[in-house]
Amino acid sequence: MDYLALTGKSFLVFGVANKKSVAWHVGKALSECGAKVTYVVRSPERKESVAKLLAGSDVLVCDVEHEEQIAGLRDELAAKGCKFHGLLHSIAFADYTDGMKPFHETPKRAFLRAMDISCYSLIAVSNALKELLEPDASVVTVSISTTRMASENYGYMAPIKAALDSSLAFLTKSFSRFSKVRFNAVAPGLLKTSASAGIPGYVESYLYAERIIPRKLAVQTQEAADVALFLLSPKSSGIVAQNIVVDAGMSINYFDADAVKRGMRE
Repeated sequence: MDYLALTGKSFLVFGVANKKSVAWHVGKALSECGAKVTYVVRSPERKESVAKLLAGSDVLVCDVEHEEQIAGLRDELAAKGCKFHGLLHSIAFADYTDGMKPFHETPKRAFLRAMDISCYSLIAVSNALKELLEPDASVVTVSISTTRMASENYGYMAPIKAALDSSLAFLTKSFSRFSKVRFNAVAPGLLKTSASAGIPGYVESYLYAERIIPRKLAVQTQEAADVALFLLSPKSSGIVAQNIVVDAGMSINYFDADAVKRGMRE
C-alpha cells in the first residue's frame, strides 16, 4: 500500500556525503517507496566516493557556494525535461579548524561563509529551480532541534540555523505568488553523522543527550529521515513553514533527577 503516495514521483536530494548522511537515508527511503531520486553532491570527488551507494541513480555535481554551478545545475536538469515533486536540502558547513571561540569572537569570514552554504543556499537553489518544481511540490531542509540552547561547541551555527528556520516562512510566502510549493524543516536532536563528528566536543554532548533522553537512546538518523520523508509526501500537505522537532523527548527532560545528581557530584 502506497500510503505516502510517493510511487512514480520524482525528488531531488542534496547533500549525500556517505552512508551516515541524513540525505542518504531519505533518498534510500524515497526509492523504497517507489520514487525516482536524483542526487546532487558538491564535487566530482564526492560523486566518485558515493558512486556505489547511489548506484543506478542519477548523480549530479553542484557546489552551492558558486552561483554559476547552481545555474548550471538548473540548465542541466531543464535540458533533461526534469520536474520534481519535492526537494531535500541537507547542506551545512562550518569551519572549526581553528577550534571553538567564544561567540563574540566569531570571525566574520567564517560566519558569512557558513551562512552562505548552510542557509542562503536553500534560497538560491529554490529560486533557481522554481520552474522545475511541480506546483504543489514540497521542499524540506534539515535544521536542528533548538537554536535557543547556547551550546559552546556548536558555536555560530545555531544562529545560522535560526536564519534557515525563519526563511521557511518567507520562501513559502513568496512562492505563494505563483505556486503552492511549501517549505518545512526536519529538526533532529544530536545525530551520529560524519559531519557532526567534526564538531569539537560533540561526542561528549551526544553521550550526555543519551543520559537525558527518556528512552536513554539518542535520535537515530533514520528517525529524522522518516519525518523528512513524510514532509516530502503529499500526506503532509497541511504542514507549511514549520520546523518539526525530532529529539526523542530530550527537550522535556533536561532536569532529569538522575542526571542532576550526577552533575552535582561532578
